[in-house]
Amino acid sequence: MAFWQNLRVVVSGGNGFLGSFVVEKLRSVGCGSVFVPRSRDYDLRDINQARRLFRDVKPDIFIHLAAVVGGIAANRASPGRFFFENAIMGIQTIEVARLAGIGKFVCVGTICSYPKFTPVPFREESFWNGYPEETNAPYGLAKKMLLVQLQAYRQQYGMNGIYLTPVNLYGPRDNFDLQSSHVIPALIRKCLDAKAAGQAAIIAWGTGNATREFLYVEDAAEAILLAAEKYNKADPVNLGSGAEISIHDLLQKICLLTDYSGEIRWDSAQPDGQPRRCLDTSRALAEFGWRANTPLDRGLPKTVDWYLKNKSKLQAHSSP
Repeated sequence: MAFWQNLRVVVSGGNGFLGSFVVEKLRSVGCGSVFVPRSRDYDLRDINQARRLFRDVKPDIFIHLAAVVGGIAANRASPGRFFFENAIMGIQTIEVARLAGIGKFVCVGTICSYPKFTPVPFREESFWNGYPEETNAPYGLAKKMLLVQLQAYRQQYGMNGIYLTPVNLYGPRDNFDLQSSHVIPALIRKCLDAKAAGQAAIIAWGTGNATREFLYVEDAAEAILLAAEKYNKADPVNLGSGAEISIHDLLQKICLLTDYSGEIRWDSAQPDGQPRRCLDTSRALAEFGWRANTPLDRGLPKTVDWYLKNKSKLQAHSSP
């Protein structure tokens, strides 16, 4: 806790899903000052507003979580936006941080940057061995360029920037809007909506054969703080649970948790996305002593319970 006491920390995206947990953890460890910029006050797509943020706050550490994100449908609908806005936010913020003499820059990337056919388990050494899966390649490549920038800036300017690559996150406060959500919140909502409407079946995208690995959001927040404190190298670091599950088996678990007993119809005309995802997280353990603590069978019920308690409010503000 002493590490954080006299530090000024900015968390871009600190009002978002992951960011809200990072901010809570920073405050719980006694961080001297935590500042969360809102886009209406400091739009990081505008370099002049990014400069004003650094002049106003003068952070010692910048944790960059702000991003335009979504599931396969959102990525397919807005590939240009997902590429440009994620790239420009990161590139400009890193450059302004360098010019301001930032003590440390923590950049959170994405599993979508890995090649489509990465050998399982994904090791950081495979990061550049192919093109990302097509449905989310623009997003994945935009975030990947921030690793290149941080490594180049470390080499030329001595800037201390680190890059973390989390697997698919889930948990309370996730995005449950069916137009833009990721797989776990989308399936939870589909099951509960179908149950409430008395629907005999739900339609799930793809074949169900693709696999994913999921990381509980509080575990991810803990990893980010540990890395910010202890990790100071150029190489990217995977953050994951190390447990792989097929989308078919995941949906079976969610049906049980939501008490939905209807038929599941797989729409194989829709994409599966990347065939498999499962990370090797040994570097995170070796470098800053982190491993995930929340298995899926404990995190999923917490996520479902949170949604049930908040669904009326969430659905009032979500897309039809």
